[in-house]
Amino acid sequence: MVATPVLPLEPATPAHICPFDQACSYLEAAAKELKLDAGILEILSHPRKVVTVSIPVRLDNGEIRVFAGHRVQHSDILGPYKGGTRYHPDVTLREVSALAMLMTWKCALLGIPYGGAKGGIAIDPKQYSVSELERITRRYTSELIKDIGPSVDIPAPDVGTSAREMAWMMDTYSMNVGHAVPGVVTGKPISVGGSRGREMATGRGTMIIVREALADRGKSLAGVRVAIQGFGNVGMAAAELLHEAGAIIIAVSTSSGGIYSETGLDIPALKAYTAKNHRSVLGFPQTVPISNADLLTLPCDVLIPAALENQITQENVNQIQAHIVAEAANGPVTLEANQALEARGVVVLPDILANAGGVVVSYLEWVQGLSYLFWDEERVNREMENLMVNAYRQVMEQSQKRQITLRLAAYTLGVGRVAQALSDRGLYP
Repeated sequence: MVATPVLPLEPATPAHICPFDQACSYLEAAAKELKLDAGILEILSHPRKVVTVSIPVRLDNGEIRVFAGHRVQHSDILGPYKGGTRYHPDVTLREVSALAMLMTWKCALLGIPYGGAKGGIAIDPKQYSVSELERITRRYTSELIKDIGPSVDIPAPDVGTSAREMAWMMDTYSMNVGHAVPGVVTGKPISVGGSRGREMATGRGTMIIVREALADRGKSLAGVRVAIQGFGNVGMAAAELLHEAGAIIIAVSTSSGGIYSETGLDIPALKAYTAKNHRSVLGFPQTVPISNADLLTLPCDVLIPAALENQITQENVNQIQAHIVAEAANGPVTLEANQALEARGVVVLPDILANAGGVVVSYLEWVQGLSYLFWDEERVNREMENLMVNAYRQVMEQSQKRQITLRLAAYTLGVGRVAQALSDRGLYP
């Protein structure tokens, strides 16, 4: 078994599926398939560094509140740490540790010279004003100032954050070091060194992987029926691109609920509707309201969970009717549910592949920022597509060669590359 990390991690409640335990289970399965040395496995099972900081902030009403912020740096064997910064009430150190580990394998799988990291603050950003969020973000960045940097650890947006927060982080870091440092974060506005194509990147990557999986089965995107849980940045981009390619988007949802249309949704009109309706899809004309839970069980060709983790579990897995499940979110399918889906012949496109478009374009943004030479969107999309398609092909070849699932194939490639680099570099001192 994988050793229990020597970390101040919160205990998982019996009713809660622990994301870190699940991540370790996938690591262990890959290590077993690869016959990894026990010492290598022991190293890879532990984050290299865990940082928890206090974030005292004066709210608009004059009250002082102290928040807890985390940054977990799992591995820098292949290069600087890389990973998002999440603002969500359910953020825990265990969750952030799991996501940092998954980022390590994701970057290695895509051939990107990064290691994995993740950060987060347990807040609901909807409950705070813009000025309060700015003060929270700047103080959080200040507390991490020695632990991030363009050659150390490069944060990016995640759930609850956006280009706005990245601009604040970039400015705070730059003011502390005395000069502009566009490479310290990715996912920034274009005005301060962001990359064209970044906003649509994760959704575009998901579309590409779904397209390739369908092509391997003799199908195209035209006429494919798709349900998407989550109509935020990722889900909306995936829906828009799939719709443009001829797919029929039958249902989408946000945290407040979803909508369904047997004949398919007009995605451009829905996008405009949500922009005027506080990002809610509810009430869109000629649709039927549907819950997030019911959306997952709709009969469809492709199901895209693009919200949070642990959405498909033992409780609802037998009701899933999709033929392909593409994990646009991180860890939306639990370990047990994943096994059940695979046993039934459902194709599960794993998160470390299906949602890797974001980190790919983050890498391209970082490269542009370091060189101060910026590309047009066509080149960014072309470079990203090449990396995504190559990774998909490698996963398929690994799956067929070893006669294993796509998830295990993806993990053996990612884990194997990090393990090989660790072996080649040796153990210091």
